[in-house]
Amino acid sequence: MAGNSSRRGAGSRGKSKAAGSGGRIRKSLEGRGPTPKAEDRVYHKAYKAKQEALRRQASRPKRAPRAKAGADWVVGRNPVFEALTAGMPVKQVYLAEGAERDDRIRDILKYAAEHSIPLLQVPRSELDRVTGGLVHQGVALQLPSYDYAVPEELFADGVHGNAVFIACDGITDPRNLGAIIRSAAAFGAAGVVIPERRSASMTAAAWKTSAGAAARIPVAMAGNLNRALEQATDLGYTIVGLAGDGDVQVGGVPGADGPLVIVVGSEDEGLSRLVRAHCDHIASIPITSDVESLNASVAASIALYEASLQRPREV
Repeated sequence: MAGNSSRRGAGSRGKSKAAGSGGRIRKSLEGRGPTPKAEDRVYHKAYKAKQEALRRQASRPKRAPRAKAGADWVVGRNPVFEALTAGMPVKQVYLAEGAERDDRIRDILKYAAEHSIPLLQVPRSELDRVTGGLVHQGVALQLPSYDYAVPEELFADGVHGNAVFIACDGITDPRNLGAIIRSAAAFGAAGVVIPERRSASMTAAAWKTSAGAAARIPVAMAGNLNRALEQATDLGYTIVGLAGDGDVQVGGVPGADGPLVIVVGSEDEGLSRLVRAHCDHIASIPITSDVESLNASVAASIALYEASLQRPREV
């Protein structure tokens, strides 16, 4: 109809231009971010409930953290008795109140009484706590902290007596360490040196595997094994590292009849690069091609035996 042509917006010739918003409407539609949770809105009842719950929690008495059983604990009836009879040092024996007195418990009580070992009866809950929840069967044994020697002092004391030492590089299995200590004592070594980091230490497992030898031979802990080897070199020791690609067989190492440090590496990694660099000789143990390598403690035993052949035997 002809009259329709006069309507606003009808047809291109009658369309009027509206003023732009300049983005004001779009900005107002963006909002102010996500709506806060009810518990985070100060005037909401959920916020007040949350604050009240936090106040109640803060007013409760705090429980002591559950202790974790460390390397200084032996738990279980048979392990405790075996540790006692193996001559391991004992700080105290713990017995749970109400524990069934079977033959093994009676053996433990008898041994503790005969050897004046402190024995403490405690509630089972306390024994659970101090042993970190391990299956203790009502009895546990605590070892004292091991008193490590100082490497440079051992080296200084032994240099004039052509002493032999074993240094462990990357021996992380405490049973391997215990076996090395046992071999060192058997072949007359003057001590064992271990690094402070990335190494097994004198745990219950090491004590047990040493079969009491750890009580007869000092174990020194070096803050830096490479530095300890440098000190030994300065004192006149020959440093021999054990490795399959050695340039000399272990039975023919020059200087093995004098002050000697034998370095044993881990089975997986062998000697570390820096430790190898501090060795005067890298010695190999001849084995068949069917076997890739020897256990670290076995290798240490063979090297100690070869060294013992080159020095006078004590009668």
